[in-house]
Amino acid sequence: MSVTKRTARREKGAVARGEVVGLKPDPQKKPDARKKPDPRPKPGAQVDPAVAARLDAFCDQLWLRDGLAQASLAAYRQDLGAWAAWLAARRSTLSGADRADVEAWLADQFRAKARATSIARRLSALRRFYRLELERGAVAEDPTVRVRPPKKPRRLPKNLPERDVEALLEAPDADAPLGLRDRAMLETLYATGLRVSELVGLKLGQVSLDAGVVRVLGKGSKERLVPLGDEAVDWLKRYLAGARPALAGDAKVDHLFLTARRAPLTRQAFWHLVKRYGTIAGIARASLSPHVLRHAFATHLLNHGADLRVVQLLLGHADITTTTIYTHVARERLKRLHTQHHPRG
Repeated sequence: MSVTKRTARREKGAVARGEVVGLKPDPQKKPDARKKPDPRPKPGAQVDPAVAARLDAFCDQLWLRDGLAQASLAAYRQDLGAWAAWLAARRSTLSGADRADVEAWLADQFRAKARATSIARRLSALRRFYRLELERGAVAEDPTVRVRPPKKPRRLPKNLPERDVEALLEAPDADAPLGLRDRAMLETLYATGLRVSELVGLKLGQVSLDAGVVRVLGKGSKERLVPLGDEAVDWLKRYLAGARPALAGDAKVDHLFLTARRAPLTRQAFWHLVKRYGTIAGIARASLSPHVLRHAFATHLLNHGADLRVVQLLLGHADITTTTIYTHVARERLKRLHTQHHPRG
């Protein structure tokens, strides 16, 4: 093929992709009528500087009052940014919004097939924002006061049978430094029920192997002590003696679990590790994630007779109603006890 033909083909492809500078839309081409504007939050959407400053002030207040994590603050900011952009498209503002605006926004999200849980979370963000705005006199009334949140479907947490958990824990190659690290992480996660962000964020000073406990800084900067158990302590000792020195090298890193690049693992990296070891263990990828091990931790405790209040403390739930969802999963134990002890079981 000649250079001229190759150039023409390359330019044609660029035009098709809209990559040529100054490319104008074809006036004859009609927009796709099937495409509707999506009112759901879009990461990186442009926000008016004045609005951005207002949202920054709101997030600062949340951080000072409740000590929310950066991920939570970012989610609040994204939801409120989408709300402000939606209002701006309708020539309204954060201060001028009323109840009808809030209900119309929620209706748009339902039409866009957003999940009820996501919509409820965004409405919660609006409630917190306008509550603080009302306190400081920035708005005359709260437009979310009489808006009813959508009814969220009751979703039971996914659970893994104990035999599947055992297969998952044994999947890493403990003879290799990274495999030993992964085994120690999985054992720690299953023994403590930590959130993934809590696990990958663990520092050396938070773990006491002699006492067999880990000190966790959870949501809302609330601290709790969680027992590790003998098995997790044993694997952590092996990891700290046989793998971490090689992974850390000369670097002065406080994080407990490190990558080959001497940096702490990310949540996403650990998620991929769990999926990979799940495949090795023969567990369906759709039924496995790091959070499923947290669910398994809670459910297996209840199945073996643990008190619900104890499980609440170990998981770091602020409200016990969050923990009660595991009682539905633990009915397997109740049925077994009924069959075992009832005269007509």
